[in-house]
Amino acid sequence: MHAAGVHKYFGRLHVLKGVSLEVRKRETVCIIGPSGSGKTTFIRCINHLEKIDDGRIEVNGHLIGYRERNGRLVEDSEGSIAKQRTQIGMVFQRFNLFPHRTALENVIEAPVHVLGVPKEQAIAEAETLLDRVGLAEKRDVYPGKLSGGQQQRVAIARALAMKPALILFDEPTSALDPEVIGEVLVVMAELAHEGMTMIVVSHEMGFAREAADRVVMMDEGVIIEEGTPEHFFESPDHERTKQFLSKIL
Repeated sequence: MHAAGVHKYFGRLHVLKGVSLEVRKRETVCIIGPSGSGKTTFIRCINHLEKIDDGRIEVNGHLIGYRERNGRLVEDSEGSIAKQRTQIGMVFQRFNLFPHRTALENVIEAPVHVLGVPKEQAIAEAETLLDRVGLAEKRDVYPGKLSGGQQQRVAIARALAMKPALILFDEPTSALDPEVIGEVLVVMAELAHEGMTMIVVSHEMGFAREAADRVVMMDEGVIIEEGTPEHFFESPDHERTKQFLSKIL
């Protein structure tokens, strides 16, 4: 993923002020920072859930949401944007599962209807993914009968089912009860160690320390510091980073 000079306005509010970030294949990058710093807006721009006002974002070498015409960027067609999105998984704070479909049906929905995967193959792959997130025995259970942590693990399996080049996590544990946060972070850490390319917006510093390759600090719409977890937690450069970490560690 390559973002360069990304700006985003909501009316007169300048939310992203020239954000640039490179995330290499197989890398896990954690974005931290106070509420309102632009973290969620930025990752929503990466899969064009929010349109950017300036700059460019590329995933797998392809421009997201726009194409070049006569040296200028113009918004892409809906069909083309939808196709690009199949390469980018997203796991939200609220799990966004279909309540009237079982765990298995939630996982096979997009591979069957978007990618055209034969149903039997999609079911076999979904069963493998549910096992991978520790929920093999819940395949026929509806979301309403699952805990928040279990629903979020189904949501991760659903994202993986599309075999994306990149998965975005938007504060995936912030809506969960404390006792189930760990079960979701364990799955995410395993994905990171297996080499899934991931961008994770989170306040879970244990995860950032243990699973991230790099940590990025955002404040007031800009990236103010980035480095290894060791750098961040032992000797951050920026006063704002030190303040923020002192409040949450």
